[in-house]
Order: sequence, then C-alpha cells, then structure tokens
Amino acid sequence: MTEFENRHYTADDIQVLEGLEAVRVRPAMYIGSTSLKGLHHLVYEVVDNSIDEALAGICDTIEITIGKDLTVEVKDNGSGIPVEIHPKTGKSTVETVLTMLHAGGKFDSSAYKVSGGLHGVGVSCVNALSERLIVEVKRNGKLYRQEFSKGRPVSELEIVGDSVGHGTKISYLADDTIFETLNYDADVLRSRFREMAFLNKSIKIIFTDERVDKTEVFHYDGGIKSFVEYINRNKTGQKSEVIYFEGKDEGKEIEVAIQYTDSYSENIYSFANNINTVDGGTHLSGFKSALTRCLNDYGRKFNLIKENEENLSGDDAREGLTAIISVKLVDPQFEGQTKTKLGNQDMRSFADSTTYEMLYAYLEEHPKEAKDILDAAILSQRARFAARKARDLTKRKSALETSTLPGKLVDCRRHGTEGTEIFLVEGDSAGGSAIGARDSEYQAILPLRGKIMNVEKARIDKVLGYEEIRSMITAFGTGIGDDFDISKLRYEKIIIMTDADVDGEHIATLLLTFFFRYMKDLIKAGHVYMANPPLYKLSRAKKEHYFYDTESYDRFMAENSDVKWDVQRYKGLGEMDKDQLWETTMDPVTRILKRVVLEDEVEADEIFTMLMGEKVEPRREFIEENARYATNIDT
Repeated sequence: MTEFENRHYTADDIQVLEGLEAVRVRPAMYIGSTSLKGLHHLVYEVVDNSIDEALAGICDTIEITIGKDLTVEVKDNGSGIPVEIHPKTGKSTVETVLTMLHAGGKFDSSAYKVSGGLHGVGVSCVNALSERLIVEVKRNGKLYRQEFSKGRPVSELEIVGDSVGHGTKISYLADDTIFETLNYDADVLRSRFREMAFLNKSIKIIFTDERVDKTEVFHYDGGIKSFVEYINRNKTGQKSEVIYFEGKDEGKEIEVAIQYTDSYSENIYSFANNINTVDGGTHLSGFKSALTRCLNDYGRKFNLIKENEENLSGDDAREGLTAIISVKLVDPQFEGQTKTKLGNQDMRSFADSTTYEMLYAYLEEHPKEAKDILDAAILSQRARFAARKARDLTKRKSALETSTLPGKLVDCRRHGTEGTEIFLVEGDSAGGSAIGARDSEYQAILPLRGKIMNVEKARIDKVLGYEEIRSMITAFGTGIGDDFDISKLRYEKIIIMTDADVDGEHIATLLLTFFFRYMKDLIKAGHVYMANPPLYKLSRAKKEHYFYDTESYDRFMAENSDVKWDVQRYKGLGEMDKDQLWETTMDPVTRILKRVVLEDEVEADEIFTMLMGEKVEPRREFIEENARYATNIDT
C-alpha cells in the first residue's frame, strides 16, 4: 500500500466550522484584512445598516462614537431590529441577525427596496470579530438588550426598560487578538461619513471621537451638488455652475452633479447604492458616452463645432470636469466581492438616456454657460491635436524593438512582466549607482533628469511634450489617456526611487501627481511602489547598522549613548556604492518597499490640488497645520 493509503483518511479528518467560527479563523476572507483597513471595515458594516434604514425612509440621524477605551458605538433612529422569534431559527430575530451569516432584511426586497450590503454578512462578522458586542433595540415602546462575546450570545434578549421612539444601538470592542491594531484613524472615518452625508442629503451623521473630545456633524441639504462644491473648493476658475439633474425609472434612480473648472484633469466619482464603485461600471460608461455625444450634438447644432472639424473625444469633453454619479437600484449586480464595479446592463442605457436628455436641456436653456463649456472642450481638442505626435511616440508598438524604447532606459533581460521591476531614479549619478547595483535579469533602470514638470498646472500637449514623461510612458508600454491599456504594462512593479532629502520628496510628489492624474489605474492595480533608502549608516569596527527613519535611529542612539559610532547621513542615492544600494534599497530580500495605495480618491484629489495647484493659501494653511509633524528636514 502507498503512504497515502496508510493514512486512514476518514470523515474525522474533515473540519466543519459552525456558525461564525469560520469568520474568526479566516477573517480576511470576510472583511479584506486584519489591518487598520479591516478594522475600519467593521465600522462601515454597522453604519451601512443604518444607512439602509435611511434609504428606506425610516432613519434620519446616525450617531457614531469612538470611546476612549476604543469601543465603537453606532446609534440610529431607524425602525429597530425586529425582536420577535424568527420562524426558521427559533431564536429572536436580533440574535439571528447577529449570529448567522446571510441573515438580514436586505435579502428581502419588501424590507429594503435599495440596499448597499448584498452579502448579508456585515453585522454578524462584526459580532464574530469583537471581544464583546452589546445591542440595544427600541421597539414597541420597550428597550431590549442582548450581549455577545466573540460571536456567541452571553445573555438572552431581554427587556430592560421602556423606550420612547425607535432605533438600534450597537456597541462593540474589536478583538485585539484578531486585529493588528485597534487605533482607529479618525481622518479616514471622517472622510467616509462625510461622503455618506453628501450622498444622502436627508441624513445627519454625528461623529464623536472621545479620544480627543471632538464632535462633528455632517449634513448637506445640497447632497451631491454640495459634494462637487466641496471637491472644487480649492480649484481655480469654475467655468460653470454646478449642474445637477436626476432621473427615475422603475427600480432605478440616478443623480448627477457636474462642474467644469480650469483644471486640466478630470475627477469623476461613481456610486451605486452608496457604494463607491472605484472601478466604475455600467452607470459610469453610460454617463461618459452621453456626455461626449451631448457636447458634440450641441456643438454641431449651434455651429460651435464646424462641419469640417472632428468630433470632440471623451478626453476633450471631460477635461476640467468634476462629476458625481450616484445611482440607486433594487437589484445591483457587482463584479466581485469587493463591489467596485457595477454590472447591471440596463443601468448603462438608463444613465446614458437620462444624462443626454437632462444635460442637453440644460445647455439649451443656458447658452452662455454652454458656449463656455464647448469653447474649453474645443481648446482641449486643439491641444490634443498638437500633442498627437508626442502621444504616438509613447504608444507601445506590437513588436517591442530596442529602437522603440527610450534611449536612457536600461532594460532587464526577462521576457514577460512576471517578477520584473522598473526603477525611476533621480539623476544620472544615482542612475549610474542603480545600474551597477541591479539584478539585470529582472530589474530595469530609467534615470530621470531633475524634477519632472508639475502636471497639475499643464494641459496634455505640454505634458506629452516633456521628454522625461514621454520616456516613462514609452517604457511602461501602456499609452496614456484614451489610448491607455493596462494589459500592455511591461513591468510588474514601477518603483519610485529618489534621494532621502527635500528635493527627493518633491520629485516623488511630482511623479505621484503624474500617476494619479494620468495613470490612476496603475495605482489602483497595485503596480506603483516607493523605495525606502536608508537615512543613516552607523559604523563601528566591522559593524554596520542602517536606519530608515529618524525614530529608530534616535532610539538606537539613546540606548547606546556610551558607544561612539561613525555616523553617515545619506541625502543622495549616489552617496552609496552599488553594493550598499543593492543591500539597502534594491535587494528584494532586505529592502523595504512601500506600495502606493489609493484608499480615498476624493481626499487624494484634494491633497494633489492643494499641494500642486495654483492656489497658495490652502497650501500655506496645510504647511502651518502640519509643520510640527515634519521630520528629516535638511538643514
């Protein structure tokens, strides 16, 4: 008999996880991760239940509190979770909802016509991953209470008093044996709650952080119109007012708010049932096609686009545009568990027809604003025509010959993208060190001369007229704008490697601005990284220590204050020889790489506009507010 046959593999070897045990064993399968992002996801799951009550027209106030002991409390004035015995489980509906996966009102369209949470695992997962959870329900004039620990009930649902009104309060303390940290980031939560208030103008969200004794109220009567105004508050030169329209059909609703500014980039955010569809979907495709067609038809009708002139492209129609597209539908179909792309095909035609009809009517009723919008789009088109030659140079040809790649690129030998890396390196000196240090099998080097242009202040023709940017686009192989195709990316990792000084930070910021404005999908797909070269090298006898941040360096020096070390402060990559650069910054075994992650597009847009845009005052305020956090400042 074989070794396998001798194992006595029986039914006893099969592990069956009951109830919420599977959530505790594999939490990342349900909430994405056990990092800070996963911790925040618990908050969103509970708040989303209250939002669903608001979408049903029952709830108008949601209060979220982070306690000093890191307990999270979410209270709403919705209908309250039903307390009656559930016919299938024999337990109260409260206990059923909190202890069973796929149990909830959002699976019943008669309970919630529109709902964001489709998978029904939300609040039960929160319960499973909490050290303790207490639910209180106001319903039928009574106050009900039940307590749980790690997903299991530790008390029965009981009446603890009378109540006025109705609603649900859930208080929980996340399990610190599950999560890497329980230290909530108030800024991240605040951004999410603000977004929810914008998308649901009937809702008031009150956020209290008892750790710093601060309470904020988010409530916007203008809804997504106020959202656009908020996004554009630091942008210069609004070319139009905020244009708002909405449409309804059986089982579908759409709201659109748009505004054109003097910015050269587009900022379009789409939502479906309050879920940020960061990968777009049918509602976004319908909006985009209708916008371009509408501007072309209007321009032709009123002779703003001449008979012998080409139609505006999508890029022309969207230059300088900020838009929010928010749809609500009964049975949304999302692609994947992450719910980042809407797939309902009927929403494409609905968004298209509604956008075209409403926007065209607005243009006809506002001829001056319409002319301003068309003039700007036509100017954009002319700039793109001027840039066409430069753009053509950046397209990846079907056969990548050496002559088609930028001359400064030192490519790797490996065919295919798997495991390959391209380092964007500041200056010829550092480029020379990196070329000598690299593993030529899979690591490519593209030296960049000086600081690249600030794309925040430049139109596409100027951007593509800049040699260093053309070199990057050609090396990556993806193209840009309407020609962008991520499937043609030539490297698995794009690594920004700059000096550890103020100039290096500035160059890195300029590069990140370029990626965010013109190749955002590379960031979303996880292809963009930041190298982390050391700041200090300590030497004594034959011992060497590298330190990558000031905090660890200061701590080490304090602990070894009686030992004399030779200290070298690295400010430039060129100060290291090739062996040091390889060991500290380029060797996959020993290096530290930071992946660039886009968690909040609205906040990222705000930061790039503030740091790299025309307005000085927001930038000054930011520096004054954050100067005390600055480290590694050159003196």
